[in-house]
Amino acid sequence: MRTDPLIRAWAVLIALSVAATAVALMRPAGPRWLVIAAGAAILGLAWGKARVILGRYLELDAHPGPRRAFGAVLGLWALAALALYVAAG
Repeated sequence: MRTDPLIRAWAVLIALSVAATAVALMRPAGPRWLVIAAGAAILGLAWGKARVILGRYLELDAHPGPRRAFGAVLGLWALAALALYVAAG
């Protein structure tokens, strides 16, 4: 039995949300690099969720050029957010 691609995308989004929540609930209080790594992991998971939404729900999987462009912009945004997170700490 084949599963609908939107159902699979939804399952991936749920899994990524659970992973991000688990990282956030760990609240690492160790060295600074560990706190930054946790923040980077959460941003990476959010970037992955955005890619799933763009690819499946907005149907950009059929258009690799725009999908890469949106992914690059989202990646730059995530790096900027990480830079602000590190600077604020």
